[in-house]
Amino acid sequence: MDEQARTRARGDLCPGVFRPWSADDGALVRLRLVGGAIPASALHRLGEVSRTYGDGDVHLTARANLQVRGLPDPLGTEVEEALASTSLLPHPTHELVRNIMVSPLSGVAGGRADLRPVAAALDAGLCGHPSLARLPGRFLFVLDDGRGDLLDRTLDLGCVAVSAGEAQLRLGSRAWGPVVPLAEVAPRLVGLARAFLSVRGDGPTAPWHIDELPASPEAHERDPRTVVHSEPLGAGRVTPGLDHVVVPHGLLTPEHLADLPAEGSLVVTPWHGLLVPNDTP
Repeated sequence: MDEQARTRARGDLCPGVFRPWSADDGALVRLRLVGGAIPASALHRLGEVSRTYGDGDVHLTARANLQVRGLPDPLGTEVEEALASTSLLPHPTHELVRNIMVSPLSGVAGGRADLRPVAAALDAGLCGHPSLARLPGRFLFVLDDGRGDLLDRTLDLGCVAVSAGEAQLRLGSRAWGPVVPLAEVAPRLVGLARAFLSVRGDGPTAPWHIDELPASPEAHERDPRTVVHSEPLGAGRVTPGLDHVVVPHGLLTPEHLADLPAEGSLVVTPWHGLLVPNDTP
């Protein structure tokens, strides 16, 4: 257990919509996106909410989530309903624990396997267990599709694809689990999350992360196929028809939003950017 965990004397206060953070400029809320995926219409609606009630901008986070700040503190029912109208709160009871990062280009270009279906199954599994709403809001799942773009992320649970049909599980930032078929990844990670809850204890000093547990999980040898690395995406064309638009300082202003498509799907990336469809050859 690290020193910070030993001296911690409060529970996790990571913000959500129904648990905003009181900042100097008002309330701050965070909306979690599974793998960064978001309908363009939902992002535009969130921008409208920010312009009406907040500081006017949408903030991109390093976990590929979204934040709105400068909101009334307390929020009040009107603001909560406006945020819910974005469709970005499909599981209100579990909003704080839907922390699932995925290689942004998984299933689009490169990588060994498409992990988007795995992420969707993991999200459904987490939200299907009432007890898992008690996971700390900082507890993070990271799914790397074998290209190594998320391999260096500090995480609690996750996997790295080692072939088109298999992945090796990760148990905290240092330990590795078994290599399993992709179809088993989501249920195994859900089971491990439930096991974490059963051993972490209760109260303000309970661990927030697997790395903070006094005993390490049972570990397996690291598969050599997981030794991979990719640099973060830069700005520009990624594939024909898809651009990575880098947002300076992660600050998506009304002017930036006006330049984005009003329909279709976008992906928020962990590098303060957006994957945006582009019809230009």
